[in-house]
Amino acid sequence: MAISTPIARAPFAADPLASRGRRFAEPESRSRNDFRRDCDRIIHSAAFRRLAHKTQVFVYHEGDHYRTRLTHTLEVVQIARSLARALGLDEDLAECLALAHDLGHSPFGHAGERALDACVHDYGGFDHNAQALRLVTDLERRYAHFDGLNLTWETLEGLVKHNGPLLTRDGRPTARYAARGVPAPILAYDRVQPLELASFASAEAQVAAIADDVAYDAHDIDDGLRADLFTLEDIAAVPLVGAIVVEIDRQAPRLDPARRVHELIRRLITRMIEEVTAESLRRLAALMPQSVADIRAASEQVIAFSPAMQAGDKAIKGFLYPRMYRHERVMRVMDDAEQVVRDLYGHFAANPADLPAEWGEGLNDAATRARRIADYIAGMTDRYALIEHARLFPATPELR
Repeated sequence: MAISTPIARAPFAADPLASRGRRFAEPESRSRNDFRRDCDRIIHSAAFRRLAHKTQVFVYHEGDHYRTRLTHTLEVVQIARSLARALGLDEDLAECLALAHDLGHSPFGHAGERALDACVHDYGGFDHNAQALRLVTDLERRYAHFDGLNLTWETLEGLVKHNGPLLTRDGRPTARYAARGVPAPILAYDRVQPLELASFASAEAQVAAIADDVAYDAHDIDDGLRADLFTLEDIAAVPLVGAIVVEIDRQAPRLDPARRVHELIRRLITRMIEEVTAESLRRLAALMPQSVADIRAASEQVIAFSPAMQAGDKAIKGFLYPRMYRHERVMRVMDDAEQVVRDLYGHFAANPADLPAEWGEGLNDAATRARRIADYIAGMTDRYALIEHARLFPATPELR
């Protein structure tokens, strides 16, 4: 199916002219709508720039061609805009949520997040979605009249709920948060500006979430092959991937290895986008939503993989988990990275006076101190975390 031609704006697309607005009133821009303005604020934020030096899977000195959080984010943006265009959604809001979705990640990927979560377990833990909300509503301090970026309600809603509702209709945490509850920073902000935590987010937010899945399925295969953690023949055992490899070899026999891999990655992304588009159109046709409110009130997400592609996605992740994410080489580096984060947290908890001046003010109780230290460490790049560790400790892992 051809999906490159833009279709008419759907009645259920988010409308910047009908935005619920910002927490702090501001004059309207004469040149940009509200969602475009949100995109620009995120791009110009310090948190966004730091993504260039934060780990996706491989730390920065493993090589220059592996994805970072920033390059991953840009790939998610491209996929999200493609899906939004095909479905008649608001491309600016989809882009905005793709740009923001990883802002809250700590250094060293999920290893850093695990370590930081353990460090502040007694004070509510650490959740990268909650941290992203803190960044854009409080920790970015650049504007004259407010803290944070003062983003629209629709952007904040999508940032918090892009993976689905956080509460059930009767107010209980959904399965994802059943064990530990909804993160405290999200609940605290919701009391100030309610984000309707029991409903789905806009279709644009759902597009950003599934674009994240498509991007990391594809680029983790690419990075894993580049790192020699597995071969193309190994990953071709996954039926979805194997079918594409057979197609490539039939259409372009004797292709050199690098081009063969690139053909796989681009065709996999295209196939997944096409499947998401077809399945989402099917669900939308069944629901017949006439407004974004109908999307929020739906009983299931409207942007999704088809059952066949859902199985393909699950098979890819099932292959990558033991062969890449839990590979001995990767785990050795990530174990060392977790220790770096634990060391930094332990030092600043014992010596809060060693925090930079702007981070060390008002630490009147243990909970505030724990959250402030977590904020400081979460904002570090991989490189800065290692520099700080080397400054404070006699030996620092090389993470190789």
